[in-house]
Amino acid sequence: MAETLQERKPSYAVVRRIVRSLPASMLMLAHHGNKAYSEGFDLVHRREALKPNSIWQVDHAQLDIKLLRDDGSVAKPWLTIVIDDYSRAVAGYFLGFEPPSSLRTTLALRQGIWRKGDPHWEICGIPDVLYTDNGSDFRSKHLEQVAADLKIRLVFSMPGQPQGRGRIERFFRTVNEMFLCDLDGYTARTGRKPTLTLDALEKQFHTFLLEVYHRRQSSEGKLSPKERWERGGFLPRMPDSVEQLDLLLIHEVRTRKVRTDGIHFHNFRYLSLTLAAYVGEEVTLRFDPRDMGEVRVFYRDRFLCRAISADLAGQTVPLREILNARKRRREQLRTIIKDRLKTVDTLLEFKRGMQREDLHASTVTPGESKRSKLKRYFNE
Repeated sequence: MAETLQERKPSYAVVRRIVRSLPASMLMLAHHGNKAYSEGFDLVHRREALKPNSIWQVDHAQLDIKLLRDDGSVAKPWLTIVIDDYSRAVAGYFLGFEPPSSLRTTLALRQGIWRKGDPHWEICGIPDVLYTDNGSDFRSKHLEQVAADLKIRLVFSMPGQPQGRGRIERFFRTVNEMFLCDLDGYTARTGRKPTLTLDALEKQFHTFLLEVYHRRQSSEGKLSPKERWERGGFLPRMPDSVEQLDLLLIHEVRTRKVRTDGIHFHNFRYLSLTLAAYVGEEVTLRFDPRDMGEVRVFYRDRFLCRAISADLAGQTVPLREILNARKRRREQLRTIIKDRLKTVDTLLEFKRGMQREDLHASTVTPGESKRSKLKRYFNE
């Protein structure tokens, strides 16, 4: 360039001094483009939660481990995580081979919101804010309706800028570095063939989550996620019932007709004594694909009962209770029929009486109709 302009060439020291004086951000933008510049130099607004359940984050990640499927093939599982931003505690998760979807999200949220029934896993409640990326499952109308019904504010990160989701990204790294690295099938280590199934991995992950991650202090010596979430003894905001939560969250819905021997669904038979009064009616089933031992039955958008499959749940409904339920239903129907027949007879009797009066009135002569029925005396 100097020769073209007929100028004196700068020395190496001058060029070096000029280059060293250029800001690193300018060099990054010039040589690597906008995306690299944004990741390294853009000012980030981080949402800081001030209390538990103030902000929850949810995201999916495909784990770096290969598992054995039921058909003998090998595949990597997906992990959906719901994490509390304030405490770093995990409120809920879903582990499976299916790719990210709104169903996975709602199942993880259901576990996160409702009480776990495990004394070592207290995290529950409805968050004030749900912070996610711009995935189609998070942008779905179903999740928008759920957020409106539960009074949750949905906040989405800016496209292509994941800096605000640091808590959940760090958790996925922790899972790889502290949990998966010692298991067979971990892809970062060669020579370790997959031997685990999805159920086996989930049991180990559950133990790791409650016994290791939730009890582990941060690198700065702060409280563990479990201690930080419990700190202050706050009362989480809860839905009225798990049935209400299922009606909102669980997206797996099927319609079936109640047969005389129960509800037939996925080659299993589900039975409840409550169904005795609904034989022949169309009902709606909502279920958790992780636990097919029972289904929740709704009739006209109203929770009806839980129906169990004896083959899956290991429970049976005794024959005596079935017979008693049938007897009660027959007696109930007989009482209804008897009351309705009595009402019809009363109405018919009333109608007959009205007809007799009309007939009698039509047979009276005009003179008689005007004659007074009161006796009159001469002295009057």
